[in-house]
Amino acid sequence: DIVGFCNKSLIVSYIFTFSVFVYLACAFRYGSEDLDVIGLSFRRDIWMKKVQVYPPTNGTSTKTPMQESLLRKVGEQGCPFSFQMPTNLPCSVSLHPGPSDSGKACGVDFEVKAYIAKEASNPDEVIEKKDTCRLMIRKIQFAPTNKAGPKAEISKQFMMSDKPIHLEASLEKEIYYHGDPITVLVKINNETSKTIKKVKLSVDQIASVVLYSSDTYTKEVCAEEFAENITANSTFEKSFQITPLLSNNKEKRGLAVDGKLKDEDTNLASTTCFNFSDVVVELPLTLMSPKPAG
Repeated sequence: DIVGFCNKSLIVSYIFTFSVFVYLACAFRYGSEDLDVIGLSFRRDIWMKKVQVYPPTNGTSTKTPMQESLLRKVGEQGCPFSFQMPTNLPCSVSLHPGPSDSGKACGVDFEVKAYIAKEASNPDEVIEKKDTCRLMIRKIQFAPTNKAGPKAEISKQFMMSDKPIHLEASLEKEIYYHGDPITVLVKINNETSKTIKKVKLSVDQIASVVLYSSDTYTKEVCAEEFAENITANSTFEKSFQITPLLSNNKEKRGLAVDGKLKDEDTNLASTTCFNFSDVVVELPLTLMSPKPAG
């Protein structure tokens, strides 16, 4: 038999040549993982931050109650850390795959990765897989205090009609929870000579994807028609209810849904709220060539 000799001081000095780093990354995946084998990464980092957790560099930091509880379980070997994310980062969201799509869905995800290395970011250093661990997390926003509902109105004049039709639509509140019916109050002043036979309400999901250019994708997630008889030169006022649900849009490829962990249920993607101070209003217009004189 051969008995090996191990010098403890050599092991300790070897260990102390390495450090433990943790990074939090927000990334957008816009291609299948299967395509990464051709040398292209269909993943773009939106934001990333790294910290060194061992040996500690910033002294004693304030610990959260959860960190205090975890430290009591793991003992002195625990190294607490925290990240402060910018407020303008998107929430976790996935683009709903089609029936024939396979692999990880496209979308925005957040990853926490811890690894052992000599330097935080050295492209020449090879980090072994056994020296890393990663965890996928979700970023969500909770609904703020509800505000008064928005209102929009429009007047449109049809051909062969001297007077226009006035349409006003309003919501009773601005914020709705997933699964709540949306009540829309519709007011119509029909000054034309035509009879209105139906009212259609629809809910569109608008997703802005910024990669090499800013693209906006609009998908109808709910639409209903209501039979009504609004005669000429009359007024109309009525409340309608519609409920957009993911269960009614399962077959729509590219639909944005809330990011999920493993196989749990999810919803249509929540609205991402930013603290912008811009006030925006959209007005319809008609752009045409003028009628020739004479």
